[in-house]
Amino acid sequence: MTSTTIDTSLASPAGAPERSPAWHQLKAAASALQPLQVKDGSVPETSNHALASELVDAIVEAIRTLAPSFPHDAGYLTALVEDFQTWQSSDFGVPDFLSSLLQFQPQEHRVDGLRHLVVFPMYTQNGSTNRLVEAVLIEVLWPEFIAELEAGDYSNKLFVPIRFLDFTAGYDTNSAVLFPETVAVSTTPQFTWGAIFADREAARFRRVVTAAAEITKLELPAEASELVGDQQLAEQTFVMWDLIHDRTHMRGDLPFDPFMIKQRMPYFLYSLEELRCDLTAFRESVKIALDESAPDETRRHARLVQYAVIFDRIFRFSITGSRVRNYDGLGGQLLFAWMHQHHVLHWTDSRLSIDWAEVPNVVIALGEKIEQLYWRSIDRPKTAHWLAAYQLVTETVTPHPASVWAKGPDALELTGPPRGLTDAVLDDEFPLSMFFEALDRKMKPVIESTAGITGAAE
Repeated sequence: MTSTTIDTSLASPAGAPERSPAWHQLKAAASALQPLQVKDGSVPETSNHALASELVDAIVEAIRTLAPSFPHDAGYLTALVEDFQTWQSSDFGVPDFLSSLLQFQPQEHRVDGLRHLVVFPMYTQNGSTNRLVEAVLIEVLWPEFIAELEAGDYSNKLFVPIRFLDFTAGYDTNSAVLFPETVAVSTTPQFTWGAIFADREAARFRRVVTAAAEITKLELPAEASELVGDQQLAEQTFVMWDLIHDRTHMRGDLPFDPFMIKQRMPYFLYSLEELRCDLTAFRESVKIALDESAPDETRRHARLVQYAVIFDRIFRFSITGSRVRNYDGLGGQLLFAWMHQHHVLHWTDSRLSIDWAEVPNVVIALGEKIEQLYWRSIDRPKTAHWLAAYQLVTETVTPHPASVWAKGPDALELTGPPRGLTDAVLDDEFPLSMFFEALDRKMKPVIESTAGITGAAE
């Protein structure tokens, strides 16, 4: 692996901006502005414009006060002020923050501990669906071993792992990403970065797995116990997982747009794509863990990634969210059932156990099965690919008895437009098994308690 040197000269100046009066002013003004906005981010009621103008003035003043703490973002913060003032002078129509978005390039300075002030009219995935003015203070997570992985075989120039310092209401939710495509802009630019809150991922993982292991009487291996018990260790593990997962969307024998942008397909196809990326991270982590030439710290985190993928998938993904086209939930169900049916996961005498020595080969085999589906589908028409994907899932996970898809191709309208096939998929095409129904009842309060969680809470 290629060694890399981190430029610590870019580290943020001493101090805690989240405790400064200017940040509290900005946060309060943004929070007061949100109720005046509608879904597209505009403030349509002219009677609210005077108040909105006062609040924008307060936001601009706070940004200017905070700007010296973020010299690496000087261009962005200058453009941000200009975008707010343009929005203000145009009577608060649909906001266009394209200029400031283009200036914000966090992927150019991936330095451990580097901080950013981020303010945009935007929605927050798994949070608010409205493009409201949100403000968030973040800190980059870029440990040395991750820098070495990214500089070597796992290049991903777009990936920015971060942790929360403070945030407005849109992030007091389940949202764990900061993506440029969520920002209100007049034209869609080429996206050059994507940020993931590893501290939130790690914190909710630790809380959920602790409860699930107790409920299922699962005995955690020593390293897995260390992972669940240490927030920093878990954060770094999730950074490694996310690094490999994220780059996988753009790599492989892909019969479709890797991010499935603007495609309306049956949700089980999204399940397989997300699971493919996670199982690639699992497979690569197995390879790294066995590589005696790799640094000990990297090999340790590679072993931990394997536990993280399995536990997060089967304990949290499977039972989180609604049962309406829950593609991550289905991916978790598929992994659990695959492991159970290949006799490395056991639910016996109301106790869960896992044969860890046998797990890698079994889990990697599922990933290979999905990759073979993709490889074959390059030569298939879309409908045939969809049918083959459904067959792959149903070989392991039982569909709803009322499903039209489950009756086979003869029951489906195959000569019409593809959207008809998508509409025929039930909202809960693959209901929870009896095991997960029972686990869901006991875990629901724990899952719900993780909304808004950060690493500081754990």
